[in-house]
Amino acid sequence: MSKYFSVIGQEDTDDTDDTEATGPIGHLGTYRARDGSMGAHVGIDFDRPHATLIVGKRGYGKSYTLGVLIEEAARTHGITPVVIDPMGVFDTVTSDSDGDPVPAQIERTPKIRTGAVSPAHWPALLGSDPNSPPGTLIWDAAAAMETLSAMIDYITDSMVADHVQRAALNRLQRAMTWDVFDPAGVDAETLSGDAATIFDCHNLADAAMNAFVAGVAGELYTARLSEQIDTLPWLFIDEAHVYFNGVAADILQTLLTRGRAPGVSIVIATQRPSALPAVATSQSDIRIVHRLTAGSDVRALAASDPVYLDADLASIMPNRPGEVLVIDDTAETVHHIRIRKRDTPHGGASPRISD
Repeated sequence: MSKYFSVIGQEDTDDTDDTEATGPIGHLGTYRARDGSMGAHVGIDFDRPHATLIVGKRGYGKSYTLGVLIEEAARTHGITPVVIDPMGVFDTVTSDSDGDPVPAQIERTPKIRTGAVSPAHWPALLGSDPNSPPGTLIWDAAAAMETLSAMIDYITDSMVADHVQRAALNRLQRAMTWDVFDPAGVDAETLSGDAATIFDCHNLADAAMNAFVAGVAGELYTARLSEQIDTLPWLFIDEAHVYFNGVAADILQTLLTRGRAPGVSIVIATQRPSALPAVATSQSDIRIVHRLTAGSDVRALAASDPVYLDADLASIMPNRPGEVLVIDDTAETVHHIRIRKRDTPHGGASPRISD
């Protein structure tokens, strides 16, 4: 018999006590009882692809919840969990666990192949107008060459005006200092195991992180479309608003709108839902809402309120850290939940003098 009273992300027709029939389920938390005590256990579906949005103001548990989902995904056979960690707070997932072991590895020097970023995105990545002469030259170099060094050689040998060549070279040489591009950079096959791979990106500039995220997301999506990998990727992204405002935006929106067909899940977390495109909310079939107080953020989230949410979002907003409102569009249900305790240490808490 299943220990879960409800499973987020499963249709009502999946209601059964046979866990083999329902597929893998992760432990999300418990229902919030009116007296503050713990209620029945709530699970989250890992059998099917999902698009999940986690939101909440600073200090209310957004990254903590993301860590809980990473722990559960890493323990699930058949899933490839890939974590983009822009703050360097998820390396604790590899620490000793209070529960079952969490298979995970940390990559502290993220690298991506030059070709993993579309040639069309290279001008914007380097801060150049794609329709300008330097932007066009950068685009051509990215389309013709497979490494950053080769792109620089291509531009050096090009028959263009000196000022155009100089502008393009300056931008590419700046990209060289990011130290994120490598011919042996990550690809989908190296990520296709069951263990979670956590990419510590906190030392990367925003543009370099965007390039890396665009490359990783594109690798996972393409690999599933071509059936290059058998496992189902789950891409976890903290501080997701950073990437929806850069060159990674197109592929991330593709994962939200079309990723589930080939089997790619995406979990995005942010404290600024108002900084995300509307598609991030409207296409997320699971929304996990921690407390929000900024009017623009509440309005951005409420813009996609489903008809089965029978109350104003602001009026039912959670009040305490660890409490969440879960909107499950698969089953068209709403749940008030307390997130379970992390089995590995939480690395996202702010330092305190009293510590």
